[in-house]
Amino acid sequence: MPRPQALPARPVAPASFAALSPPPAPVLETAVHIEALRHRFGEREALAGLSLDVTAGELLVLLGPNGSGKTTLFRILSTALLPASGSVRIFGEDALRHPARARRALGVVFQAPSLDRKLTAVENLRHQGRLYGLAGRELEARIAAALERLGLAERAAERIEHLSGGLARRVELAKGLLHRPRLLLLDEPTTGLDPTARREFWDLLDSVRAESRTTVVLTTHLMDEAERGDRIAVLDAGRLVALGAPAALKAEIGGDVISVHAEDPERLAAAVTARFGHAARVVDGAVRIELVAGHELVPRLVEAFPSAIRDLTLGKPTLDDVFVRRTGHHFSHGGDGRREGAAR
Repeated sequence: MPRPQALPARPVAPASFAALSPPPAPVLETAVHIEALRHRFGEREALAGLSLDVTAGELLVLLGPNGSGKTTLFRILSTALLPASGSVRIFGEDALRHPARARRALGVVFQAPSLDRKLTAVENLRHQGRLYGLAGRELEARIAAALERLGLAERAAERIEHLSGGLARRVELAKGLLHRPRLLLLDEPTTGLDPTARREFWDLLDSVRAESRTTVVLTTHLMDEAERGDRIAVLDAGRLVALGAPAALKAEIGGDVISVHAEDPERLAAAVTARFGHAARVVDGAVRIELVAGHELVPRLVEAFPSAIRDLTLGKPTLDDVFVRRTGHHFSHGGDGRREGAAR
């Protein structure tokens, strides 16, 4: 009697095709949505249709020379200035139509000191807390925690006028964080600080972010500080010219950067391109060449044009090189050479 054949195993159908798909990426919350912002001071256009999003939890650095628009943008985000046109939403709130609602999410540290120098650190923080409706034990507990977190507990009873610039800046930061904002705005926060105080300020900011995941938007004209951001928004003449992580922006250059000063830079640039086939252009009076393994070209340049070259430098890409790539001029020559708002 023949043995019965086993039936083939029935394939098990997945509950849904979703079971075979990777889990969806988490949806990132938008902390700030800026769309088509425009503003003028007299004849000067400070913001020229700028659009930008800031993701919740990130540190976004607004980098730009004087006159680039970063301080104007900062003032609009802090609700201190109403733009000519455009829109700003802060965690969904319309910051232009309902600034009071938006301010509930904001902590602000302006470039100019905002502390009362005749009051102590505790007194400054107590006054700040009351402006946000804090009082009693809760306020005192928050003040004590802020002073402890920022290393100010032992100097709490001293007047601000007796504190160093670095310690006073810590009090400014404590003041901005006291009401536990979701978004912290910092305008050139290390202005006037010595290198040690600058490092300490950044270490404290990193510590605060690690603990609270506070979103931070910070303005600076210092490239070494900009390198510490999750992303950098590079501004020039009121426009967003570059946006991305520091490493990704510098990777755009794709190699080394050779800068050559010569008696006749235009003539040398044309001769370099003709002889070696590498694109050479004149930027702010110097011949600029970007290529992989630039060190191999340096001796050939010197041998080919010994009398035309005054000096030559070779380096890896920097944020200034990114600025040159996007604008056609160096960072130090950006903007219109005036402080923002000079026409106000």
